[in-house]
Formats: sequence, structure tokens, C-alpha cells
Amino acid sequence: MLSDAKRKELATKLYDINAFKFGDFKMKVGINSPVYFDLRVIVSHPDVMDTLADMLQEFIVDNKLNTSGTHLCGVPYTALPVATLISIKANKPMLIRRKEQKKYGTKKLVEGKFDAGDKCLIIEDVVTSGSSILETVDDLRSEGLVVTDAIVVVDREQGGAQNTEERGVRMHSLFTLSYLMQVMLETKRVEESTVKAVAKYIEACQIRSDGSFVKNGTTVVNELSRTRMSFETRADLAKCPLAKDLLKLMAAKKTTLCLAADMTNSEDILNLADAVGPYICLLKTHCDIVSDFSEQFVRSLQSLARQHNFLLMEDRKFADIGNTVAQQYAGGLHRIADWADLVTVHALPGQGILKGLKSAITLERPLASRGVFLLAEMSTEGALTDEKYSSATMKIATEMDTDFVAGIVCQSKDLVAPPGLLQLTPGVKLEEGVDGLGQLYDSPERVVKERGADICVVGRGILSSKTPSETARIYRDRLWEAYQERIGAEEKNGAGN
Repeated sequence: MLSDAKRKELATKLYDINAFKFGDFKMKVGINSPVYFDLRVIVSHPDVMDTLADMLQEFIVDNKLNTSGTHLCGVPYTALPVATLISIKANKPMLIRRKEQKKYGTKKLVEGKFDAGDKCLIIEDVVTSGSSILETVDDLRSEGLVVTDAIVVVDREQGGAQNTEERGVRMHSLFTLSYLMQVMLETKRVEESTVKAVAKYIEACQIRSDGSFVKNGTTVVNELSRTRMSFETRADLAKCPLAKDLLKLMAAKKTTLCLAADMTNSEDILNLADAVGPYICLLKTHCDIVSDFSEQFVRSLQSLARQHNFLLMEDRKFADIGNTVAQQYAGGLHRIADWADLVTVHALPGQGILKGLKSAITLERPLASRGVFLLAEMSTEGALTDEKYSSATMKIATEMDTDFVAGIVCQSKDLVAPPGLLQLTPGVKLEEGVDGLGQLYDSPERVVKERGADICVVGRGILSSKTPSETARIYRDRLWEAYQERIGAEEKNGAGN
């Protein structure tokens, strides 16, 4: 049985090597914390890492989790060296879960030798909301592995245990934040006022898996859970695989620009896509207005998307019963499901429309490579998408088919709270105004900072330009600068946990 004396000795060592510290730190989940853990430093202290691995191995035995045939998997990346040591010491097979699927060779997401039905024990360093564990769980389970337990070094006691329990994973922690604070107080490494401040912080900041807070039994939406968080951080919280990929793409390419290629000639669309491709994250089409639509056009468009690293979104605005939309999505002349990464969908028919679209998903076009944007608000004057309709749309997005809904088309930042959902907002121009058909336009800065847009749709502002490539670059730069100002310097440079 692991002794309390051993635990206290390791706790003080972790403090002494600066593995946790006190101050005011921006966290991965988008809030400030008075305490921050950085267990990455243990790789520079072999003696501490060896001690930690021994204690975790003993802890696994104490909790009767050392069953035969069980694999180990460390959550990337900090837990990987510790999991490796435990694997060697305990003679247990280890698996490696990649953060991103290989695009070459075997294209594996989980490396190692295993069979469907095998058990896997997760090793993690620090847990706040539990999102990193759950992301790993999803990937392991998608390979047929059975995951029921996770061992963590530090539980910050902010909802991680509850969030993982809801997904069928029991979390066992070597340390809790409260325990560490008491040890630091006993060893005179911190003042009592610091212990009280941390205790107050834990009580006030219980975080659910969707990024909201639970305070005194009441769920409170936190603005920081989306508009003040970076795309990299939010990618870890996305439940829709395509939303995760898109957030990572936007962060890597440094663009939030979506081009509305509302043109009627395929060659014109392809030329435009090639010119502006380096500056966009999405290309939005209306395939039913392309007079010479063909399979060759689609193949060329997909080739440009791969070349310039952007996704394709067909602005179909599906709005019928499930059986009909399934046929509209997969069949007919356009066969949208074969080539469009994303489609827009009205929520008017209810959840059945998503079930209908998902029914068209096949092995050739897997669910992980397809997603939808639900239309909650429109950018035209006199639109009938009122508050009740928008709220009902958000309920569908957050409670049903969350693996398929990548985001929301809307105009209001307060509507989209979950950090894993993207807000797509049309009606962006360098100069604000309204056209002759009631389409409202806002500046890039206003759409991003005031309206909360993550992806901004620009059409005529680029299409009417004599130099679309240069104009697209200007839009990209202004939108990205506005996004950086929105999340603030602290989030851009702050550490995550």
C-alpha cells in the first residue's frame, strides 16, 4: 500500500523542481488560475520521474487496475514518458495515441499491437475538465479498445472526475489539488492565505465538459469558454472531429476567412479558388447555380483544397424531412456528400434532418470527414429566425448529434457558448452598409470582436475586386488581427493546463 509519507515526499519534490507554481495564470480552459502545474519539467529530473513512475505503478496495483492483458496509454504529450517508464517497470504493453492522424504510411491514429476488445488504462498528468482524457478515450474506443479507468498525477478538482465518469471512465488521482496545498502548508512552502485562495478558486470554478461552469449548483455560461480562447485550445474541446480539424487548420494557417464563391461558371470558381486559396480556411459554394457543374469540376476543386489547405462547404441550406435530405445530400446531379466537407442546414425540421443526413454517411465518406453548420440566424433585414428559433437550434447542436455539428451560422456571440463549436458569420465587408436586397454588412473588426465570429464569410467584397488575391490577403490579415485582439495577449502567450 502506498504510504502517505511517500506521497508527501514526492509532493515536496515536485514543488522544489518548480513543477507547480503560484500567481495568475491563463489556463487551457480559458480562465485564470492562482496555481499552475507544469509536469513537463520532470523529464529534466530523472530521479523524480523514476520515483513518480514507481509510485504510479504501486498506485495502479493498490487500485486493482493491474489486470492481465491491459495496455497502457499516456495522454500526449506530457504523460508519454511516465507511461513509458511504467510500461517497462510493470512489463505492460503500451500504446501511443497520436494527436493527429498520420497522412502517410499506415495512417494510424493509435500505434502499437492490440486487438478489438482489449483493455487499455490511460495515464495522464494533470486534469482540469478531463477533456484531454476524453479525447484519448474517443480515439481508443474508435479502434475497438475498452477504456474504463484513468490514472492521473494531479486532479485539480474542477469537474474532471465527474465529466469522465459521465462517459464511463473512472478517474483515480495520485494527488488532488487540495491535498497538495495542505502538504505545502505543512512544509511551510506556502502561506495559509494562498491555501484559502486556491480553495475558493476550486469552489468557484467547477468546469463541465462543454466549457461551462457550475457554481453553487447553477450552470453558468462563461464567455471565456469560446470568444477568449485560442483555436488550438478549443480544438481539444471539440466533439465534432471535423470541427477539431478546422480549428487546427485555422490556427496553423492563421486565417478565419471563408470565401463565398457565388459564381455560375466552374472555370471562374476554380481560378478564384487557386488565387485566394492561400488566404482562406473555407471555400463556400452554391453548386446549384453552377451552370456547367461536373464531376471533373469537383475533382479539380478538391485538388485545389488539398494544395492550398482549405475545406469545402456547400451552402445548400437543407430544410426538408430526413428521407428527402438524405437523397439530396448523397444523390442527384451534385452528389454533395461525396465532396463537400461541410454543409449548411436549417434546424426548422428538427433533429430528423441531422439523422437523415447522417444516414447518407458511408465507409467512402466517413462521419469523421463530414460535418454541418446549423443555421440559427440570418444576416438579412426582417429575417424570421427569432430568439426562440435560435435557442431551439442551439439545443439541437449541443444535445443531439454533437459529433456531426461543427458549428452555428449566426450573428450573435452570446448564442454560441460551447468552445468546441464554431460560429460562422456572413455579411463581412471592409466597409459596413446594406445592399439593395437587404443584405447587411459589418466590418471585419466588428464581426470578430463584437459579434463573436470565428469564421467570417466574404463574397462580393472579394469577387468584385480587380485583384481578388490581394483583397483576400487584406481580409485575412484584418480578420486575424481582430481575432488576436479578441483572445488577448495573455491567451496568445499564456500557458495551458
